[in-house]
Amino acid sequence: MSSVLIIDDNREMADSLAQIVNLLGLEARVAYGARSGILALQQGIPDAVFLDVNMPGVDGFEVLAYLRRLPKMAEVPVIIVTSDDQPETARKARDMGVLSLIVKPASVERIEAALQIAGVIE
Repeated sequence: MSSVLIIDDNREMADSLAQIVNLLGLEARVAYGARSGILALQQGIPDAVFLDVNMPGVDGFEVLAYLRRLPKMAEVPVIIVTSDDQPETARKARDMGVLSLIVKPASVERIEAALQIAGVIE
């Protein structure tokens, strides 16, 4: 079964994403913050990552930069899920190789489409 790592400090949002991922037939692993998201990689490399940008302490772009430096994570699709709809955020995400950017609240259709683009589901 394919797995998706969800990194978001907003527990309600992370849990909602996890429910949708599970409904799509995937295993959801949830980390409620940047540091716990990095630690979650010790449980195995996911097939995709949903990543929030605005988190206290270490933000999502810092997490993304770290993930890209890990050889096993370099090609794993990252999907940004954020409440920040500024063009600068989208541009930075694109420049850092983010596959998709979803503005919160995330709909089931947008999540499913992003996972299809990532090649995690058909």
